[in-house]
Amino acid sequence: MMVLIAIGGMAFAVLQPIQVLPRIRLAPGYAFADATGSTVTSEDGRGSITVYTFVPLDCGSECDAVDETMRLVRDRVPREVDLGDAGFRMVTIALDPDASPASLAAAAERSAGRGEAWTWLSGSASQIENVVGLGFRRGTDPDDFAPSYAIVDGWGMVRGEYRYQTLADDADKLVRHIGILGSELRNDHGIGSFAYDAAHVFQCYP
Repeated sequence: MMVLIAIGGMAFAVLQPIQVLPRIRLAPGYAFADATGSTVTSEDGRGSITVYTFVPLDCGSECDAVDETMRLVRDRVPREVDLGDAGFRMVTIALDPDASPASLAAAAERSAGRGEAWTWLSGSASQIENVVGLGFRRGTDPDDFAPSYAIVDGWGMVRGEYRYQTLADDADKLVRHIGILGSELRNDHGIGSFAYDAAHVFQCYP
């Protein structure tokens, strides 16, 4: 019996009939200001899949590339991904400490990042260091910026980290991985939970 279980486990790991995103670690909590001066907290993302990125307010063509990726993800996810009952949102955390609501609004206007689906946030230098540097483990120096993204699920768990450009388009990769997470959220209950638990045990990651 144990041999059959071992063989079945190996087959599951090799064939990967179900893929999941890894449960990397808890995302950091925060309370930041948005472009209206209102406070937005990490708890506002409860129940929603959130895509995060971390950029200076103005970093030229590199910012433009990140903004374009975020726009594509924002527009494609509602059309291409079934998230079931989960919400979807995007958050850009500005690396400029104490950025004013007006400067956040200008950045949001430039990036087309206005509205409930995509929020720009900023905090103090210590908040940015704690949340972005220690929590998300990203660089916080605006002068040493490198594009990166993170996917956080509705329970506040980091499920995807994207720090380096690969051959796969960033928007394509993010949309595909959000789709994998959406499938897990829709099907990880009842008897289906055993299959998804096995996918995590055998690291059936994309």
